Amino acid sequence: MAPLSLVTRNFGFILHRARLHRSWLDAPSARHDADGFGLYDLEVIDRRVASITPAVANGAHVENDLRGRIVSPCFVDCHTHLDKGHIWHRRSNPDGTFAGALEAVAADRTANWTAEDVATRMQFGLKCAHAHGTRAIRTHIDSDGPQDAISWPVFERLRAEWSGRIELQGACLQSIEKFREPGRLDALADRVAGAGGVLGAVAYMVPDIDELLDAVFAAAMKRGLALDFHADETGEADARALHHIALAAIRHGYRDRILIGHCCSLARQPEAHVLETLDLVARSGIDVVTLPLCNLFLQDRRTGPTTPRWRGVTLVHEMAERGINVCAASDNTRDPFYAYGDLDMLEVYRMATRICHFDHPVGDWPRAVFANPARAMGLDPVHGRIAAGEPADLIIFAGRSWTELLSRPEPDRVVVREGTVIDRALPAYEELDHLME
Repeated sequence: MAPLSLVTRNFGFILHRARLHRSWLDAPSARHDADGFGLYDLEVIDRRVASITPAVANGAHVENDLRGRIVSPCFVDCHTHLDKGHIWHRRSNPDGTFAGALEAVAADRTANWTAEDVATRMQFGLKCAHAHGTRAIRTHIDSDGPQDAISWPVFERLRAEWSGRIELQGACLQSIEKFREPGRLDALADRVAGAGGVLGAVAYMVPDIDELLDAVFAAAMKRGLALDFHADETGEADARALHHIALAAIRHGYRDRILIGHCCSLARQPEAHVLETLDLVARSGIDVVTLPLCNLFLQDRRTGPTTPRWRGVTLVHEMAERGINVCAASDNTRDPFYAYGDLDMLEVYRMATRICHFDHPVGDWPRAVFANPARAMGLDPVHGRIAAGEPADLIIFAGRSWTELLSRPEPDRVVVREGTVIDRALPAYEELDHLME
């Protein structure tokens, strides 16, 4: 199939025979195949989707006849680390382990993370994500002092600069043990609240985890903040921070959104522990995001000629079966936690499908990189779906089925934002060269 040359006009256009997945639509009306796809004609007027109707057969040549190409909403990436991105050549991971990543990032942060350095790398990541078709991102922001005073103003500036292209959220990243320091939690929570951010922490199985979680929940509730945790990013079966967070949410009657990333150890725990935790997570309304690329890279990495024995992802199918909102996201890019990546959510979904088996059946798994993360981020429902009356934010792919879409990188995809085709040129890595000197 030849590369698509989309014809758009000021007043609008029609995409004929576009293949849409039912999970992206409010009211699917066409006949859908076993994988959830149906053929639609999609009309755009004044930069908004005007109508979505079952495709009408037309033997004559028409403009923008997609011939069954897949058209999706724009992506939502709910767990990234833009402030860490693209430091691999400056500070790689010495052994590929989680501990090695922590040490390498800490050293690079101390030596190099000026406002200019952080802003340049974050800008680079945002350019990549925008070109690939992402319209909303949550980034974690390393918030150990004094880095918080440097990075949060950078985040606020970039959020304003990217408004209208990418809706950018920030969540502080702080090891929960640091909140033992008198005044530390309140000071950081105030900074986050002042920046319109999300209160976050890395929850480890420290002896006083419940007391620390109580303090975090109290700080969030006092300021009306959503919560975002890293939890159980390990293969150790006794890592049960997810369980403790769910109990804390219930204990405090917390009603705002809680997003928890990783939860890897759940896949290594006894069945009784798993069932108990999943029931608590479902009851508490927690959202969970799996990070398949980073965790496949880090988890179960062994020394010597030994092959890893597990995939490092959490129990997404068991969660979805209980009605838990499950997402997939990019996580780190080209830093000591993950040496690769480009904030391309198609790559994330492609790999998640292979690693987590988001197929047989496909079901509603496509929502994991669209509507589900939008819900987890508390975004307006316009994100992650295609609906009449909403902005025409679309991605047009060459693939006409899952096996076609997920078998190639789709470098020629067309990204439409508010009815206009954007320039998809990716930033050159040379833009970062001066940071590596």
